Amino acid sequence: MKNRLVLTMLMTTTLLFLVACGEKEVIEKDSVRPIKAMKVGDEQPFGGRWFPGKATATQEANLSFRVPGTVEVIPVDVGDNVNQGSLLARLDPKDYQVALNDAKAQLRKASAGLELAESEYARVARVFEKDPGAISKSMVDVRKAELDTAKANIVSAQAAVESAMDNLSYTYLKSPYDGVVVEKFVEQFEDVQAKQQVVRVLDNSSIEFTVQVPETLMEHVDVVRELGAIVVFDTYPDDEVPARIKEVGKEASKTTRTYPVTLIMDQPEGFKILPGMAGKAKGDKKATAEIAAKEGLVGVEIPITATFSDEAKQTFVWVVDESSKQVNKRPVTIINLTENGAMITGLEPGEVIATAGANMLVQDQQVRIVE
Repeated sequence: MKNRLVLTMLMTTTLLFLVACGEKEVIEKDSVRPIKAMKVGDEQPFGGRWFPGKATATQEANLSFRVPGTVEVIPVDVGDNVNQGSLLARLDPKDYQVALNDAKAQLRKASAGLELAESEYARVARVFEKDPGAISKSMVDVRKAELDTAKANIVSAQAAVESAMDNLSYTYLKSPYDGVVVEKFVEQFEDVQAKQQVVRVLDNSSIEFTVQVPETLMEHVDVVRELGAIVVFDTYPDDEVPARIKEVGKEASKTTRTYPVTLIMDQPEGFKILPGMAGKAKGDKKATAEIAAKEGLVGVEIPITATFSDEAKQTFVWVVDESSKQVNKRPVTIINLTENGAMITGLEPGEVIATAGANMLVQDQQVRIVE
């Protein structure tokens, strides 16, 4: 008896709940819900997809001496702008100057030896020509060998002088291009080895910007190469910097299946792009318009909050009937995502759609548009 009473109470409660839910649904459908809305604009081509990246200097190098020694002077500091050929650092040149003087002395000695060998060979050659019996042929050959040796000594001594001169010139470290000093690895009076890093210089007269492009979009790279690209840096979001493609990677990443595409741009007027600045890039207006036309990416742009999906993954929006102020569910197709929402087809320019609370509306519901 007790169990039957409990079962009856449970069934009654469930029935009351279902009735209440039905009444609630009717009330919500009949109620006027305030919504935010927008009027659909004209169809336009997809504005292009942005790709993130980071700026790098066109040229950058850690510079070093080609010979060892003691740093005598470093006339630059981090942040200094330098011109091509400017002195960045110098080693104490004394040892290399001594080596050059010694090499020159050896060259003078070799020159004197050559003069003596030429004279001796000329003398025995004349004697042998006039009176072959007065001097042996072997003596002529000996003098000829001595002359050849003296000539070889001259070549060796000249090479030693050139090497010593080069080593002396290597005590000067000069900038290979116009740029800015961004790091110093050694200090004055410090001993350094050959090829040890001394200073780092960047050429930021032009800037490179590398992005990763999916393999599915690589077919459009030639359009961007021909028409150009734009880059926007996070620090200067309102400025578009024209850029062009410098090089395209030939192999995709094994993990992301993207190709590196390197853009290059000149420093803009009004601000300076520094290596390391983050930003984003895409094709310019002409390039993106051509790509959109080729791919059929033409539609209207709406906020992503205006869309909703059913269980079959079909995308819809609520279109507001301006005369009855009722909403009607309209199927649409998303052709691409944008920075501000989605580019879709299925709407006509001038139609009004709900832009917020799409999941809270029902078919034919009365709405009131608010600002």
